[in-house]
Amino acid sequence: MSFNVALTGINSASKDLETTSNNLSNAGTTGFKKSRAEFNDLFALGPMGIPQLAIGQGSRMANVGQMFNQGSFDFTERSLDLGIEGGGFFRLDDDGDVSYTRAGEFEVDRDGYVVNNTGKRLTGFRTDEDGSRIGDGRDHLRVPTEGIPAQATEEARLGANLNADAEILNPEAFDPEDIDSFNESTTTTFYDSQGGAHDATFYFVKSDENTWDVFTQVEGADYEGEQDFFGPHQIEFDSAGNLVDGDIKEIESEFVANVDDLDVEIDFGDLTQFSRPFNVTEVSQDGYTAGEFQNVNVENDGTIYARYNNGETQAVGQVALTQFASEERLQNVGETSWQATAEAGDPLIGVPGQGQFGRIEAGALEQSNVEVSEQLVNMITAQRNFSANAKMISTQDQVTQEILNIR
Repeated sequence: MSFNVALTGINSASKDLETTSNNLSNAGTTGFKKSRAEFNDLFALGPMGIPQLAIGQGSRMANVGQMFNQGSFDFTERSLDLGIEGGGFFRLDDDGDVSYTRAGEFEVDRDGYVVNNTGKRLTGFRTDEDGSRIGDGRDHLRVPTEGIPAQATEEARLGANLNADAEILNPEAFDPEDIDSFNESTTTTFYDSQGGAHDATFYFVKSDENTWDVFTQVEGADYEGEQDFFGPHQIEFDSAGNLVDGDIKEIESEFVANVDDLDVEIDFGDLTQFSRPFNVTEVSQDGYTAGEFQNVNVENDGTIYARYNNGETQAVGQVALTQFASEERLQNVGETSWQATAEAGDPLIGVPGQGQFGRIEAGALEQSNVEVSEQLVNMITAQRNFSANAKMISTQDQVTQEILNIR
């Protein structure tokens, strides 16, 4: 009966309208992926196959297809708002219940863990003391908000050009209080084991052609003997102005204050000697005072850096992304998240920006990929299909009445 055929059309149009309505209602939902209603026709099969004069039996919904095309970004400038540009999902863990999402609205909870707006923890790679990535990408990411202790200076590096035309002086006459006893100087800061800052000044004395003596004075150091400086440390250059000897110098001493002894290795390997004015190109050291946690920022490769008020940054973890062979077969479980299924394939965890994995866009959120104008057109089409099938039922009813009225 055509009543039943038209009824399947009404049901299909109704499902199409429901799908469109769900898309429109989530047009402003972060990380939402639109769906589309997919239909098949119905055809009756007899014992002898399909008769050539057989007529179809209508339609039915075959699948609600998920569309994972990229959504646009809304830039928020909030460091833990994360968007994915390209393929992949954030992996979330809720006491062993694993789900995947594209919605990157994250924050740090009271225990320091990075969580989404429903309290599920973001997972990724841990980092070691050197900031290198370790683990399998399934660890809960945590930001240490308790601050960092002070670190004494152990290594320093100095890069500069020493003027080849400088006057040759007598290094035995060096006196840090007499500016005529040295050619050049520069100052940096060393830190002791309690985070105390000490000025460290390097004095350069040209003692011969292509030869310089370096004297080092550290504020608060307990020097041996009558002199109040370390050295001299001799460095030599070849005829082309390149350093050939004296690139490493180690200084050791006690501090006047009750802190650990000074023990610093100084690298002079970037010194040059050319006929141009003295110019410092690099002064660096690895010590710092104690610092309190300020904020975090995330790089494009997912590395999370904690920033402290002493100017230091530390890598505390790295966001991992997960890919699937058939992401359309993931199971939608609400809250803009999905769970793995056998049809979707095994989850593949990787590093953002490598291979098939997209890059992280920090300070941005991926918006819904719903195009409102497209959905309005779909709504009109579905409404017309609904009306046409309803009209078919009305027409069939009139035909039936005509038959009943035959006498």
